[in-house]
Amino acid sequence: MFERVEMRAAELTASRRFYATVLGALPLAPTRRDDGGHAVAWGDFALAQARAGLPPTRGLHIGFAASSRGAVDAFWEAGVRAGHRDAGPPGPRPQYRPDYYGAFLLAPDGNSAEAVDYEGVRRDGAVDHLWIRVADLAASRRWYGALAQRAGLGIGGEQPERFHVRPGHGAHGGSFALVAGGEPTRNAHLAVVAGAATVVGMHIDPGGNRVELVQPPPRARDAP
Repeated sequence: MFERVEMRAAELTASRRFYATVLGALPLAPTRRDDGGHAVAWGDFALAQARAGLPPTRGLHIGFAASSRGAVDAFWEAGVRAGHRDAGPPGPRPQYRPDYYGAFLLAPDGNSAEAVDYEGVRRDGAVDHLWIRVADLAASRRWYGALAQRAGLGIGGEQPERFHVRPGHGAHGGSFALVAGGEPTRNAHLAVVAGAATVVGMHIDPGGNRVELVQPPPRARDAP
């Protein structure tokens, strides 16, 4: 589902240090660096310096896929040892699903970072899921429902306080939830693989976040 999840940092050096520390414990290594010092990426998670017209991302929760419960523990321990803020120690979270095991930290800009392991956690990318907080859940449901229908995505997991946007039937690659309550998420950028090429392009959701629909990667040709 995710081609890229991009966050803008108020101070790139501090945020890069945080993510290098905690993602390195999963372990995830940087896959792209900008020689100018303006951006870095770990697979489908990208971090860039905020600038005029592209302010810092606030209030976004990112759940990073971990390979085991031990990796979840290592993620949290690395962050706490480095002086970053604990937002929930490693442990089961059965309110999400019976085998859910996660740990939470706060990044320098106040965004929430989680390492998570459960049966079915994403194995083909760094970002397993996002939580995007919204001021008006009904308006977001209408907007994302219309976008999902046009882009070949799915809506599910609907509860009074949230709903989920998922890949289309038979596709894989993470999910994201729109959640009522709390300070709304601002200035996030999601690049999502669309099932329908006719709707590719940039869209702005009711909260002002950027949702970019991109074409699926070309399939490898069958060997002769």
